[in-house]
Amino acid sequence: MMTKPLVIAIDGASGSGKSSTARGVAKRLGLAYLDTGAMYRAVTVAYLDSGVDGTDPAAVTRAVTGADIAISTDPDDQWVRVNDRDVTDEIRSQRTSTHVSTVAVIAQCRANLVARQRAIIAASPNGIVAEGRDITTVVAPEAEVRLLLSADPEVRMARRKLDHGGQIDDAALRDQILRRDADDSTLVDFTTAADGVVHLDGSHLTLEQTIDAVVGLAEQALARRECSSE
Repeated sequence: MMTKPLVIAIDGASGSGKSSTARGVAKRLGLAYLDTGAMYRAVTVAYLDSGVDGTDPAAVTRAVTGADIAISTDPDDQWVRVNDRDVTDEIRSQRTSTHVSTVAVIAQCRANLVARQRAIIAASPNGIVAEGRDITTVVAPEAEVRLLLSADPEVRMARRKLDHGGQIDDAALRDQILRRDADDSTLVDFTTAADGVVHLDGSHLTLEQTIDAVVGLAEQALARRECSSE
């Protein structure tokens, strides 16, 4: 166990490879893994289950903040539960993907999820790799490793199509990638690296190369920690 938990924060647009990268880094370093996007999808399921009007932000917020969300931080065993119901597969459905921006653009919902995410990070004794859109700037701005992962739009859409086994039409794919990015960018900037955040363009890198790069940043952070303690 590390004397101080190592927190690695990774942000990026849809299809940038941040989830696969973060999970791979967590496995390599023996850390927990937090998919904050899955949390947004989980509360989207809660909102849809509630039957409230999606055009009523107050009602959506009540459904989100009142939802009991449990999420695995084991990179080898990912699951999500909403109000004691397993929604691991449902959060990746087209229905959830279509409506997630309804929740994500409401500031009060984001604030509630940020608080939940910070609690999970704080409860990870060995350290954690957390990925999303506002981790480096809002959720964990004090993380020792902060990274913005980007990729060309064509690359991102090809990756997401592969995630769906090719079973998604181009219009739905474009909606998932480009519209969601446009909606979320109204509340958080996940396309420009903030001060102190390393920008890594993974357009032409393999997954292993991207993981290697992040692990290298983590090793540098741990080396700086050792030097400062001498």
